[in-house]
Amino acid sequence: MTSEAIVVLDFGSQYSQLIVRRLREIGVYSELLPYHVAAEQALALQPRGIVLSGGPASVYAPGAPQLPPWVIDSGLPVLGICYGMQAIAHALGGAVEPSSAREFGPAEITVEQADSPLFAALAPQQRVWMSHGDKLTRLPAGFRAIAHSANSPYAAMGDDARRWYGLQFHPEVAHTPQGREIIRNFAYRICGCRGGWTPGAIVEESVARIRAQVGAGRVICGLSGGVDSAVAAALIGRAVGEQLTCIFVDTGLLRLGEAEQVITTFRNHLRLPLIAVNAAEEFLSALQGVSDPEQKRKIIGETFIRIFEREAEALGEVEFLAQGTLYPDVIESTAADRNVAAKIKTHHNVGGLPERMRLKLVEPLRYLFKDEVRAVGLELGLPEDWVWRHPFPGPGLAVRILGPVTHARAETLRRADAIFLEELRRAGLEREVQQAFAVLLPVQSVGVMGDYRTYADVVALRAVTTEDFMTADWARLPADVLQRAANRIVNEVPGVNRVVYDITSKPPATIEWE
Repeated sequence: MTSEAIVVLDFGSQYSQLIVRRLREIGVYSELLPYHVAAEQALALQPRGIVLSGGPASVYAPGAPQLPPWVIDSGLPVLGICYGMQAIAHALGGAVEPSSAREFGPAEITVEQADSPLFAALAPQQRVWMSHGDKLTRLPAGFRAIAHSANSPYAAMGDDARRWYGLQFHPEVAHTPQGREIIRNFAYRICGCRGGWTPGAIVEESVARIRAQVGAGRVICGLSGGVDSAVAAALIGRAVGEQLTCIFVDTGLLRLGEAEQVITTFRNHLRLPLIAVNAAEEFLSALQGVSDPEQKRKIIGETFIRIFEREAEALGEVEFLAQGTLYPDVIESTAADRNVAAKIKTHHNVGGLPERMRLKLVEPLRYLFKDEVRAVGLELGLPEDWVWRHPFPGPGLAVRILGPVTHARAETLRRADAIFLEELRRAGLEREVQQAFAVLLPVQSVGVMGDYRTYADVVALRAVTTEDFMTADWARLPADVLQRAANRIVNEVPGVNRVVYDITSKPPATIEWE
């Protein structure tokens, strides 16, 4: 492990892992643990400090999550965010009550104590992001008010002697412009961290963990064509060398030309041993008549595993299956090791896995964010154009085809998607947006083509900008780019007569439609 860490205790906020991300961005290793984690597990990381996340509960309600006693006894610096601040106050004799004027969205705070290390070298007036219905009405003994807003007399509090602090707002989100600096002050000025969490350190740590887990065992790695599985394969290859065999499964639900590109890249450029399996009919048959997105993901997850098990059996003694599972996959699936937040959707490679598996999982990216994965990929020498590919969901086009999945509908979407991405590349915008794709809707609409009435499919285009894929905004693409893409799709893709553009942010929507 790295020589320093900050533990984040999760009280159920959808943005808890953003805190971890922000800490890692400033060079400090961090892990997210449930608030009820055993003290021994948390303290085994030898943390320099503890952050308490936000959460949906009211701390005074019966059965609400409470501050663990071991945190109080630890003697470590603590930063409570939103619910975390209220948990501190409730545990130490302060008062938290329902607020008559709730704060959800942007707010202005005034820093009252310029000498507070939490706000050192920061402006006295700051725009922040609030999301709370309760508020602190009495400070615990030993704390002082550091900042206030129009609706929160205690927008920030602190006990400098104890090195305990609380924020009623969320510094981890992009909507708090100086939030990163507040977190930096906590990590470096208050906790005494020195930094050192770098791509090179991630590679070193990951290789050590892989070797410890795998030993002399053989590993197969499922390649999807995306950056995540590619980086996972490269890491495992560095760790165990010839013990790794990569398997690429053509599900029939890939982007246009993707199967050929994956095979060429991995065999010729990366020179990793690769077995290619054409399982398009198997996947499409298993998905026949299925419209529910959760069921699609579970079917795809099960089918993938059974194929990998068959291939492993053909190879001989194989013990491990490697995947490119990321932190956002885990948080949105509410996997067993993160069971506090509400489930948003099941990811085929997390909650979609069958309960009974013959192979043991190796997931070297499970606690990395997308930007860390890309940095690791470059550190490992992967081609830059591969590292910066737009994310593609493991279930592929199945979750971009709303309604039943068929070969014909997949081909329609594949061609529309390729046109959209081609127009973005032509306009030099592919790297300006972090994810872009087409969605085939389960409705048809009336149109007119060549003076004849048509009743055909509708394609939605989606492009987003994001720092972390936990929140995202719709991309303001130039109208002429959208027009060219729409005109080409209608004219070049049979069976489509209407194209729409999705202008919904995340939240309230997710980036993918299913």
